[in-house]
Amino acid sequence: MTCTLSETLAVVGERWALLIVREVALGLRRFDELRAATGAPRGVLSDRLQRLIAAGVLATRDYRVPGSRARQEYVLTEAGLDLLPVLAAFSDWGEKHLVDGGVPEVVYRHTGCGGRVTARLVCECGGDADVHERVIAQVNR
Repeated sequence: MTCTLSETLAVVGERWALLIVREVALGLRRFDELRAATGAPRGVLSDRLQRLIAAGVLATRDYRVPGSRARQEYVLTEAGLDLLPVLAAFSDWGEKHLVDGGVPEVVYRHTGCGGRVTARLVCECGGDADVHERVIAQVNR
């Protein structure tokens, strides 16, 4: 059996990985932009970007500034886009348990109406799953 949580953490559980995903989702695409936004050291950022590319979370595409050599920018793949609910969930948790009335740095919003996006557990039947009453973890070993 495969422990999907363990494998997921091996991809995005390292320091900086989810911050990089967040910044790319916010529209930053270039190495120096990501470095400035995250504060990650150059070597660490390079390593995390390569790991996220190898895991299929990010992809690269070429761009060229006129008069300059071709460079690469980073974009989210479908797997990277699928991490956005995880980022929203982490943000919700941090706002609830860590921030004392402060304003969160990033708020996730629906582009259609501008409303705030939050994460929630939904059962395959379509109903909301209340973690205090109806959610259990099942081990398939």
